[in-house]
Amino acid sequence: MRSAVPVGSTTPESDQSLRGERYEVEIGPVAHGGHCVARHEGRVIFVRHGLPGERAVVEITDGGPTSRFLRGDVVEVLAASPDRITPACPVAGPGMCGGCDWQHAKPAAQRRLKADVVAEQLLRLGKVDVHVEVEAVDSPPGMAEGLGWRTRVQFTVDPATGRAGLRKHRSHDVQPIDSCPIAAPGVEELGIEAHEWPGVASVEAVSATGSLDRAVTVVPAEGADGRMPIVELNRAVSVFRADDKGRVRKVHGRPAVREVAAGRTWKVSAGGFWQVHPAAADVLVQAVVEGLEPRPGDLALDLYCGVGLFAGAISERLADSDTIIGIESSKQAVEDAIHNLRDVPGARFETGTVEKVLSRAGFLRRADIVVLDPPRAGAGKAVVERIARLTPRRVAYVACDPAALARDVAYFAGFGFKLRSVRSFDLFPNTHHVESVAILEPAPREARRDGGRGRR
Repeated sequence: MRSAVPVGSTTPESDQSLRGERYEVEIGPVAHGGHCVARHEGRVIFVRHGLPGERAVVEITDGGPTSRFLRGDVVEVLAASPDRITPACPVAGPGMCGGCDWQHAKPAAQRRLKADVVAEQLLRLGKVDVHVEVEAVDSPPGMAEGLGWRTRVQFTVDPATGRAGLRKHRSHDVQPIDSCPIAAPGVEELGIEAHEWPGVASVEAVSATGSLDRAVTVVPAEGADGRMPIVELNRAVSVFRADDKGRVRKVHGRPAVREVAAGRTWKVSAGGFWQVHPAAADVLVQAVVEGLEPRPGDLALDLYCGVGLFAGAISERLADSDTIIGIESSKQAVEDAIHNLRDVPGARFETGTVEKVLSRAGFLRRADIVVLDPPRAGAGKAVVERIARLTPRRVAYVACDPAALARDVAYFAGFGFKLRSVRSFDLFPNTHHVESVAILEPAPREARRDGGRGRR
């Protein structure tokens, strides 16, 4: 790579920040987080809005002369990649909305970039060298590829105008929008962007899949007088209010939305977790069940079970007398799971953190199969160790962050498990996010690492 060439500056020499400096660079490989790597005088620049192989002018957005690395945006493309396209959204560019990372890339190219990231993280952090393909997922009916899929959207309200928008990248500033191309039609038809929200900090909109249920959760602004604004949207909607401790209460309408997936209707209360892509639940259920291969007689565990999606799917492969145990820290989600699987005789659910419940004396000595869908930070070493002690024949790990998945795969290796397979799915098109399902199983004894310390 040739040395980057400075092409101008708007930063005074007395200012220690390099913000505003511009360099002509060659864009290198993709990196985790929605950017690519370029270099200037040997220093790494994490670049957004570029693509590997391009030559471009990058404007520095963060970092100074002594920083280990800089951040920047492509502001002029000098030699474009054949994978570059015009973004569908007018605010998917430098200094504007931070929600989409790859709208400037063809959908197939986005999937290749994400596959490179998953494979690189598994190799660097997980010490496993595997081929990764990110599989395309069908777009919602009538929508162009990569658009109209986000059934849950968190809008931020600009306190100066009272209008709802989306956050700018790495900023608390609000980008005004008239509409969001990746939002599901059921979200857009509410008209949230066109209304004013005085005294409100944020509004989450939910458009359920398979039902006509719609919901909004309103978070009052700090210092608001406590009164809820009158919420009059473009169609019937349930309204909830959340406080600064995350507690949610119903204002009017249904207490929950109904999601349809895996042959069931699921009650999901306000604030509860559900996948945002309308095809995600079915896609992930299929990958988990195929990977675990449940058998009658199995004792199954569903960790971080939410409202019971994977427990319900696994139960279809078990006998009525078999046991499937779900563990979830949210009391409301557990109540929903009990309701959702009330017709499954062997299903039971525990409220508490996964680590604490699995550590409870006498709770469980073995499990045949385990599925876990942890939060973005991953499960962690303590939880992985407790799963390994149950000696399951298969583990299905559902991950929304490649780095967390890779770290936990390394922990599993330390406790005697190997990565059997990994499938990744493009359930967050136009963003850097990707969902993966890793299947792990006990490794041959001679191939096991020592005590979780990563020694061969």
